[in-house]
Amino acid sequence: MRRIAVLTVAALLSSPAPAADYYAGRTIELVVGHYVGGGYDIYARALARHYGRHIPGNPTIVVKNLPGAGSAKAGQFISAVAPKDGTVIGAVTPGAIMSALLDGRSETGFDPTKVSYVGTANNGTRICVLNKEAKAQRFEDMLTEKTVIGAAAVNDASHDYAFMVRNMTGAQLNIVPGYKGTSDLGLAMERREIDGSCGWDWASFKSQRGAWVKEGRIKVLVQMGLGPDEELTRLGAPPIWGFVKSDDDRKAIELVVSQQVFHRPYIAPPGIPPVALDTLRAAFNTTVKDPQFLADAEKTGIDILPLGGAQIQELVHKLAGVSESVVERAKRAIRP
Repeated sequence: MRRIAVLTVAALLSSPAPAADYYAGRTIELVVGHYVGGGYDIYARALARHYGRHIPGNPTIVVKNLPGAGSAKAGQFISAVAPKDGTVIGAVTPGAIMSALLDGRSETGFDPTKVSYVGTANNGTRICVLNKEAKAQRFEDMLTEKTVIGAAAVNDASHDYAFMVRNMTGAQLNIVPGYKGTSDLGLAMERREIDGSCGWDWASFKSQRGAWVKEGRIKVLVQMGLGPDEELTRLGAPPIWGFVKSDDDRKAIELVVSQQVFHRPYIAPPGIPPVALDTLRAAFNTTVKDPQFLADAEKTGIDILPLGGAQIQELVHKLAGVSESVVERAKRAIRP
């Protein structure tokens, strides 16, 4: 009996702390790999306002911005620098994940197959959007009319998708990189520095520049997603697939566009305690169904179409195993 009692006490002492005890009195940093005011920042701050209520122990959520390399800088921070105790998570672009998968490695040291996925707030559709004053008012026009398109850095959708549209369809795009995300691109469109942008997330566009749609100040020329978006179809924006040159090009674009399934991914460092990862995932799944969060999201103008972390983890590993010929074609598609 004494031996059984000793073993029981030892087992209790070695068992993981309950989630409430684990996070009680702690602060969780949510590191956003993009600039303040952009779509990823808007989504992350909306999540942060509600996430802590659904984590046992009610930790405080603090948002910090770490832009750079299309959010791969934040990915590298989460991968290699952040403490592996569940007190730091990151919001990165799917482009940073896809770029590292296509390259087989990342120059920043970000390996998307090693981090833990908490969840994604939505899946999405990306668009090419132009000022109504631009010469091109249909996608077909861009095949012959020179069109100035603003872009951010490599790994950002505004960069990679712009080159994909140019390289895979023959659109006459003059791509000007160096802008600091979609808020900066919107200002450049207002100043008429550029005609428009390709790769802007439709949900973010509505949140940031919804008035432009209502006032007819822009034209959405094409939509890019695995399936058509009903709202964009009503606006007259055709899917990109009708302008793709070949079946091989279509496969390459499908690989690139597949990242939109995890459109707003949240990641944790590799090797965090199982109790922390399970708690973060469960709380995320609860938060994205919370009526208060959903009301906040509607007020903010962002779409919530979530997917769980385990499903994203599986999809990322599946994408990592795509054939080399498709990978090479996709790499050529999104680069100058």
